[in-house]
Amino acid sequence: MSDDKDLKAAETEAAPTASEAGPAPELTPEERIAALEAEASGFKDKWLRAEAEMQNLRSRTQREVQEARAYATQKFARDVVEAAENLRRGIDALPGRMAGEPEVLTKIRDGIEGVERSFLGILERNGVKRDDPTGKPFDPELHQAMAEQPAPDGFAPGTVVTCWTPAWTLNGRLLKPAMVVVGR
Repeated sequence: MSDDKDLKAAETEAAPTASEAGPAPELTPEERIAALEAEASGFKDKWLRAEAEMQNLRSRTQREVQEARAYATQKFARDVVEAAENLRRGIDALPGRMAGEPEVLTKIRDGIEGVERSFLGILERNGVKRDDPTGKPFDPELHQAMAEQPAPDGFAPGTVVTCWTPAWTLNGRLLKPAMVVVGR
């Protein structure tokens, strides 16, 4: 107990009273108002900066969420594009249409082509697009040059002469470049 009394006494002796610290500087009402207005202005500035930062954060987050939704299926779309290309290769492997061909072959070809049209329609509704660049200028962002050959008539140098596989995009972002032959 005596320790508590000694501690309180020491604190009381160490703490100066208001009269010992000196008189508080008196401000005139105009000076007090000016000081408070400056302080309020500082708080307003901090608040506006914080509000602007929050708006930037909301905008950035919204943009990131939209991008995540648009491109979340990128890996899946790349795999589906491979299936679409294999379907096209299968159609191309069928013998060409000939007069007098068996009716069953015509029905098979028409059926597979119908499946391909439906499949491509589903892909396009989901943002996956196919682009055949034949006759267009070579674009290294979208095309992969597999060979170069003299430009035939009707093709300017630097244009795509032959397209081995088309370019595929997902909502404007490249999934798979077109494999092309470029005219020189």
